[in-house]
Amino acid sequence: MKNIKMLVNAGDKIGHINRELYGHFSEHLGRCIYNGIYVGEDSEIPNIHGIRKDMVEAFKNIKMPVLRWPGGCFADEYHWKDGIGDKSGRKKMINTNWGGVVEDNSFGTHEFMELCELVGCEPYISGNVGSGTVRELSEWVEYMTFDGMSPMADLRKANGKDKPWKLKYLGVGNENWGCGGNMSPDFYSNVYRQYASFCKNYGDNKLFKVACGANGADYEWTETLMKSLKHNGAWQANGIGIHYYSVPEWNNKGSATKFDENDYYTLLSTVNFTETLLTRHSEIMNRYDPEGEVALVLDEWGTWFDVEEGTNPGFLYQQNTMRDALVAAISLNIFNRHSKRLKMANIAQVCNVLQAVVLTEGEKMIKTPTYHVFDLFKEHQEGECVYCHSDNENMVEGKDTPMISSSASVKDGVLTLTVANCSLTDDAQISCDIFDFDAKEISARILSEEVHAHNTFEQPENVVIKALDAKLEGNKVCMKIPACSVVEVTLR
Repeated sequence: MKNIKMLVNAGDKIGHINRELYGHFSEHLGRCIYNGIYVGEDSEIPNIHGIRKDMVEAFKNIKMPVLRWPGGCFADEYHWKDGIGDKSGRKKMINTNWGGVVEDNSFGTHEFMELCELVGCEPYISGNVGSGTVRELSEWVEYMTFDGMSPMADLRKANGKDKPWKLKYLGVGNENWGCGGNMSPDFYSNVYRQYASFCKNYGDNKLFKVACGANGADYEWTETLMKSLKHNGAWQANGIGIHYYSVPEWNNKGSATKFDENDYYTLLSTVNFTETLLTRHSEIMNRYDPEGEVALVLDEWGTWFDVEEGTNPGFLYQQNTMRDALVAAISLNIFNRHSKRLKMANIAQVCNVLQAVVLTEGEKMIKTPTYHVFDLFKEHQEGECVYCHSDNENMVEGKDTPMISSSASVKDGVLTLTVANCSLTDDAQISCDIFDFDAKEISARILSEEVHAHNTFEQPENVVIKALDAKLEGNKVCMKIPACSVVEVTLR
């Protein structure tokens, strides 16, 4: 047992936690879309125009704020006109990025926008810069958002959508330093400005344009973009999107379920590097944009392991254990603490791919430990992040592995505190002093199991949220958190 002192100062505000920090990512990859989110209208699985009902309800429960689509690397080979109109006439293509399977385009713009409407989340469109054209992307924006007389608006109406959708988030390209065109930062910044110039705001629809940012710790990319994206005194981008996956060794990712203690703590050290990453990129942005007009967007993050045995290596299907839950908790706590500059983050991916929140097998759907962490953290959305400190020390010498990860926020007179005990062996006796907040009631929930524990289709509730006994003694929160646990505390 470790005695841990914590402190929360509700009067010391750090940043506003945009709900989009709890965003998600869906790509035409493996079984994320087909036989995942989308089963088709003729399926015996309960659906709404082909979209699984159980998945819609699961996403609504965690208050999914934003969903990015159609990629990923797939986005820069995606031509949106192939995915509209009568499904029998839609073009078929080979998904060269992911498994070499046939993409029949039965899930396109209309289906994605309906999914977002059903869930109640913002759509985040990732536009094709790598193999597309300026005209193609500008016409897609017009098709989705213009309420007037034009060829694209008329085409949308002919396809059954009389009134335009609202589209806020538009990514101008994806990983253009790699699969999106192998561009240099100088070249991409000029291409970005060209594309962004022709993506218009129609009526009262205002686009939040996200430029392709760096691959992990490529700080030169961020520096170049910040030098280039201001023109005639105005920023040409509303955000810069970076990608970072928690992978200790790209050539030896290891199993999602079979790992030892060293593997676990090595991965956690990689996850905690997110703190350094966000700090360094923010510092660069602060030099050029001290007013904070350009947001930092982490539009792909999560774990990446070897695929499950017997599955298509191009489908990136992996199981999800309590180790992933700890990764999610550490990450979301870091995001909250960086909410002054970081305004969106999208976990990869939402279903059946990488660190998925749900997994499906035929008519069955299970919620992963990562899903339950998003449930525990959802009340942070739109709160004010406040100062939260834990007395901490590294669990493993030479690795960035603090035992306790935490963050706190205040919203509508409610203080939400999230705490992860990342130790595999030591319970934590928490004593947390609360300042500048008059709490009268306390409640707490916990996700806690052995680190390899995961949900299966035969045993879908191996890992579930339970109640936790937490006490409020004056202005102090007292609770015992077992090893390998994630906790949400609510004070009213």
